[in-house]
Formats: sequence, C-alpha cells, structure tokens
Amino acid sequence: MALAMNCKATDTNEIPRRVHDRAFEYEQKYGSCPQCVLAAIQDEFGIVHGDVFRAAHALAGGVGLSSEGTCGALAGAVLALGCKYGRSRENFGKGRFLKSYLRAKKLHDKFVQEYGSTICRDVHKKIFGRTFNLWDPIEYQEFERAGAHEEKCPTVVGNVAKWVAEILSEP
Repeated sequence: MALAMNCKATDTNEIPRRVHDRAFEYEQKYGSCPQCVLAAIQDEFGIVHGDVFRAAHALAGGVGLSSEGTCGALAGAVLALGCKYGRSRENFGKGRFLKSYLRAKKLHDKFVQEYGSTICRDVHKKIFGRTFNLWDPIEYQEFERAGAHEEKCPTVVGNVAKWVAEILSEP
C-alpha cells in the first residue's frame, strides 16, 4: 500500500491522477462505486478502515442499486473525507467539526457542477441519456451494453476519487 506520506510527488496532480486511474480501473473490474472510490483512497492515503469499506458496499447504485439515492461514488467519497476530517466518538458531544462539513460541501458542489445532481438516476440520465432499473435483468444488460462498467461509471468514479484526493492533499 502506497501511503501519501511515503510519496515524493513533484507534480501536485500526480496523486489525484493516480487515484483517478486506480478508481477507474477498480470500477471496471469489481464494481460497487463507493468501494472503488474508497479502495483508491485507501491505497494512496491509508485512511479508510475495513469496516468503512465494508459498510459502503450497500451504497452502490444510489443505495442498494435503487438509483433513487445519492450516487454511490459520491457517498463513498464523502465517507473518505469523514475518515480524515470527521468527528470521532470521543468528540461526539463537542461541537460540529466544520472541517468535515466544509470539505464535503466542496465535493458536493463540484459533483453537482459536473453532473447536475447527486442522485444516481439523474447522473445516469446525464451520462447515458436514460435511466435504468438495475434490478431488472434486461435493463441491467442494457446498462452494461451501454458501457456502464467500461467507461461511463468508471469515469464518474475516477473523477470523484480524483476530487477527493485533491481535497485530501490540500494543506
């Protein structure tokens, strides 16, 4: 595992580019958009623990493949930010911890600027030109034939992972 503290990046875009490429590849190979973002962040920064990775699985496809909730890539990315900046249980009753909120809002705004919405089905509409019922076997085949795990979803996952890496790399 390559931790950021061990990297000697001369180019400030090197780490986000690596994270993007890794997340893109993970989405192509394994699916589960939130886990793919988290795995790429974990590989580079070492901040995502196994329980967070495991818990993120059900967030895929807009929560349980429903397409109705927040894009899983964005949800995974917010979890990654929370792993570094979020409030711990020890600090549960000690305030709001704005570091986490500010960074999550920055990511949210960038995502909405790029995709128009945080909702999975709306992102599908933008990148595929239509929505899919991921629980319907025929529609799922159409989703795959339309490039779901070749380019479309991996591009979203890669972009979101890159944006998180940029935020995590800020001073």
